[in-house]
Amino acid sequence: MTDLKTLLNRLGNGGPAEPHEIRSLLELSSPDQILELFETARYVRTRYFGFNVFLYGFIYFSTFCRNNCTFCRYRRDNLSLVRYRKSMDEILSTAKALAADGVHLIDLTMGEDPELLKAGQADHPPLPDLAENLTAETGLPVMISPGRVPDDILTEFAERGISWYACYQETHTRELFNRLRPGQDFNARLHAKHTARDLGMLIEDGILTGAGETRDDLLDSILWMKKLAVDQARVMTLIPQPETPLANQQSQDDLTELKLIAILRLVLQDILIPASLDVQGLGGLRARLDAGANVVTSIVLPQKGLAGVANHDLDIDASRRTVPRILPILEQCGLTAADQTEYREWIQLRLRRTHRLNRLRKKTAC
Repeated sequence: MTDLKTLLNRLGNGGPAEPHEIRSLLELSSPDQILELFETARYVRTRYFGFNVFLYGFIYFSTFCRNNCTFCRYRRDNLSLVRYRKSMDEILSTAKALAADGVHLIDLTMGEDPELLKAGQADHPPLPDLAENLTAETGLPVMISPGRVPDDILTEFAERGISWYACYQETHTRELFNRLRPGQDFNARLHAKHTARDLGMLIEDGILTGAGETRDDLLDSILWMKKLAVDQARVMTLIPQPETPLANQQSQDDLTELKLIAILRLVLQDILIPASLDVQGLGGLRARLDAGANVVTSIVLPQKGLAGVANHDLDIDASRRTVPRILPILEQCGLTAADQTEYREWIQLRLRRTHRLNRLRKKTAC
């Protein structure tokens, strides 16, 4: 068995990790060893990104959803919620304000809203038009997070120049997926990500921890993300939500999330890994950055009537999920917010990489 220092030294210098070695990192429990893991993850982050961190503005513009996910307060059968759909004008004004604050990307997120998955409403253009309008109005890349959508909509996203498609599997183990996302098609959700990648878009996937997963489940997710060559990997800890089947799930601390951030950094090296403000708010940001994250996500403007996902109102109207409150935390970590040009340059480099990989796949398939 490889000792930890040897393994971390190899991974820190870009070497490969065997599945059993990744599993051994997931099993780490000694505080000193976990600190070594985090230190190596920060070293790898610096090799690829220097001290730059990217900032994502978050607009959860519709809380209606056709799905019945057992972990989500916005599940279809939760009738206690007052839901909303934001208008085109509200979305654009919020996106412009976020851009002016200095975010690098607009994360346009919705539940799988049956109405918005149609051709469009009077107050809402079709999703591809909406995403394209945001890019045109803000000058920023857009990540579209609409859940699973048909191939023709994905094609339109790609044709309109939308950079990112985010579709979270939560787990890549079928049995756990069926418990977390009842009635949904495991393969169809994977297919959407493969299709978006083949169309030339960048891909974000996500892991949910504290939802009854095993270490082997987590290992499966890491290996799947590596195989797909995701461009961004998100990890979030379950916050048990009222009016959901997992409401009484015992809350888990964030250690597994932090270890996963570090392991993803060592295994996937040059990808983007978010530190989400949606789990512990501003108070949990430094720990996630210290574990190797290089994106601050779920930045939400106050007094806009917008919600988060895991913690729908945490730190929002107290203005603690804004760029001015984040910058001092970055400074404490020895990090800095990149400028918007640097992020656009990273996007273009990564898109060219995606196109090269797609050409190679097609050639290999022939």
